[in-house]
Amino acid sequence: MTTSTQTAKASTVTSPDLRRLVASECASLSGSAVSTVALPTLAVLELHASTTQIAALAFLGQLPNAVVALPAGALSDRYAKRTQMITADLTAAAGLATIPAASFTGVLGIGQLYAVAVLLGITKVVHDAAAISYLPVLVEPHLLQRANSRLGAASSVADSAGSNAGAALVGAVGAARSLLADVLSYLLSALLVWRIRTPDPVATPPEGRRTLARDIGEGLRYVAGQPTIRTVIAALSTLSFGLAVMNTYWAYYLLADLHVSPAAFGLIMGVGGTGSLAGALLAPRIASRIGIGPTIIIGFAVSPLAQIPLLLAGPGLRWQIALAGTLAVQLFWATASGTSQRSLRQILCEPRFRSRMQAASTTVTAGARPLAAAAAGALVLCLGVRGTLTVGAVLQIVSVILLLASPVRALRDMPIPPARTAVPPAREGAS
Repeated sequence: MTTSTQTAKASTVTSPDLRRLVASECASLSGSAVSTVALPTLAVLELHASTTQIAALAFLGQLPNAVVALPAGALSDRYAKRTQMITADLTAAAGLATIPAASFTGVLGIGQLYAVAVLLGITKVVHDAAAISYLPVLVEPHLLQRANSRLGAASSVADSAGSNAGAALVGAVGAARSLLADVLSYLLSALLVWRIRTPDPVATPPEGRRTLARDIGEGLRYVAGQPTIRTVIAALSTLSFGLAVMNTYWAYYLLADLHVSPAAFGLIMGVGGTGSLAGALLAPRIASRIGIGPTIIIGFAVSPLAQIPLLLAGPGLRWQIALAGTLAVQLFWATASGTSQRSLRQILCEPRFRSRMQAASTTVTAGARPLAAAAAGALVLCLGVRGTLTVGAVLQIVSVILLLASPVRALRDMPIPPARTAVPPAREGAS
């Protein structure tokens, strides 16, 4: 990393470039929240998608996490991160705009939703690989958790606002037209990233010719040699798998089985977003009070417990209120835990490996989701929708066991960032 990049770091969490990055992420998230409401509604209510097609849509949307994440991380550690974020946002906007265009002309089909889902998945992976390793460049290490907390809080507001806006837009203009809001959000995100002036943390070019595969392998060896980072990523992957099994049919379950209206569906998600906001705001205080490790573990433990009301729910307003409240509690602890574990991984990871570390996490965490969607599609044939949701809830318990048996359990304070070392990456952290 260059000296100019180091000196450009902010000593507070109110720097203009940090504000631009936060605003960019919020713009994109608020638009994506609209799509989270609009796309399932479009597939289920307008295109009359079957359970198999819903599973295929979820599978294809998550597939890029397994295929693209590792190359994206290696490229992000090599080249300018801002350029990658901007390109990803513009590509996502162009792809998403084809859905309302096709709907206007009467040619929209489930196949186009599949194609756009893959494209959006690729652009998200590329954007996130660059963004998560760019945040530590903008602030000093001791401010990283506060910066992540601020980003999480702002993102929660954006997500909640987007969910409510999505419900309103779907009701007012239809599911397809409401996606134009997400198109605009991607364009705004690209503009805000373009306005960031802090130099990109581009690594010094390696001596001799290096292949992308070698960079990927180097990053994987580094992550495998770090016990705490390795365990957190493993726990994230198991939790993600269980949640992905459930999320494959979560919207379908609410809309088709519990007869929740699109407006109520968006409101449930919006109420859940308030819990996420509170968790992000209070994450540093919670971690300071009970310790960074317990904060992470509690967040993982609450998730499977929060699924019990969903599995017992029936139609009616009272159940909708109960589901909204439970989702708020789940997202409170999920965000507090997520902010803490993300900061922990960023601090423990050497700067030159941050994008590849995130890529490894994305590959085994989000990359497990296509398999989960496929598994959910098979399970629903045998167990039905409610039975499939139950399996997903039980699987989430595994992540808690992994963390309780790891060094994370004993962590109370955020560790000191490691000094940069000349030890070959293949040997770092090895016993």
